[in-house]
Amino acid sequence: MLYQAYQAYSDLLELPRWAARKTVAMRDDYFGGAHEMPWMRRFFALAETFEKATITHKRPAYGITSVMTGNREVPVREEIVVDMPFGNLLHFAKDDVAVPQPKMLVVAPLSGHYSTLLRDTVFTLLRDHDVYITDWKNARDIPLSAGDFGFDDFIDYVIHFLQDLGDPAERRGAHVLAVCQPCVPVLAAVALMAQDDDPCQPRSMTLMGGPIDTRESPTTVNELATEHPFAWFENQMIHEVPWRHKGGGRKVYPGFIQLTAFMSMNMGRHFGQFRKLYQSLADDRKADAEKIETFYEEYLAVLDLTAEFYLETIDKVFQRALLAKGELEHRGRKVDCGAIRKTALLTVEGERDDICAVGQTAAAHFLCSSLRPHLKRHHLQPGVGHYGLFAGSRWENQVYPQVHNLVLAVN
Repeated sequence: MLYQAYQAYSDLLELPRWAARKTVAMRDDYFGGAHEMPWMRRFFALAETFEKATITHKRPAYGITSVMTGNREVPVREEIVVDMPFGNLLHFAKDDVAVPQPKMLVVAPLSGHYSTLLRDTVFTLLRDHDVYITDWKNARDIPLSAGDFGFDDFIDYVIHFLQDLGDPAERRGAHVLAVCQPCVPVLAAVALMAQDDDPCQPRSMTLMGGPIDTRESPTTVNELATEHPFAWFENQMIHEVPWRHKGGGRKVYPGFIQLTAFMSMNMGRHFGQFRKLYQSLADDRKADAEKIETFYEEYLAVLDLTAEFYLETIDKVFQRALLAKGELEHRGRKVDCGAIRKTALLTVEGERDDICAVGQTAAAHFLCSSLRPHLKRHHLQPGVGHYGLFAGSRWENQVYPQVHNLVLAVN
């Protein structure tokens, strides 16, 4: 009933939010110069702030239309390379590049937000790489006829995409980069490809801020996942999608619950940001307002996870840490990270990461025991939290060079 209650509440607010949008839209056309009066600016600032403070279920645009490659700007267009029920392989194509660039598969988190959360990551990688991303779909928009999507299916998708990007005739793979939650299934996928001596196994694997071993320096997120028994998550966190949506009747972990949980960890900061947004709009500080609006346009856009994927992730990654113990199985077959011999490994951690603490991602090096030393690298980024690993100036200027250098070394 929780999802139905949320939907009713959301529907109830739709009319006032529509009114707020219309009010802001009429600001220039109907009020002339009067909207510059201080009390009018405050009125419109309040309306716009109210309209922006809403959860949406629509994927934001990536908005990447061009990028600097070398010393010139080249156009970028999106194309769906593989369309699968629960996610697409999306290509950021650059037609005006003289020299072929290394293919990079970015595996985005499936944890309540859309893959557009990695817009900055993709934009920076596009300078020197031919970039693809896992563009996950909202489970509430996927009909029951599409079947289930669990942890093993996630691994299958990664393998399928890497095989699509590789060149089996040349026994040459692409490169793969995973951020946060998918680090575990990506490492498992690469291990399975190595066990099969797959000709498309990736040349490099970058794991950034991922829960490879959640027993290392447990964070609040880790503790939340272990303080309740598995049955509690199954009974309390799983809800049915209302029948008005395409995925009506599907059991999901709703994105709005995940968002609420994350926001509750820093509620004071979020309230402060919306107060700052209102004041910036009222004072006509457009640049400050746009920065906050851009962040929350992404942050408040949520997607639902299938119940089976969410529950299996809680169980296998956070409660039992199966991969770290060498006990993870994929469709009845044990995953052996020691089989990885050809894929160079880079792990990246943030000094102030309160989601995946220092040591959790670096644990991958112990698992990849057969990799020669020159194929293993670790980077600890000082002064950043979780999001600073893949977005912002330190990602661009300090973390990204580590990724690019590894690609150059093994490509």
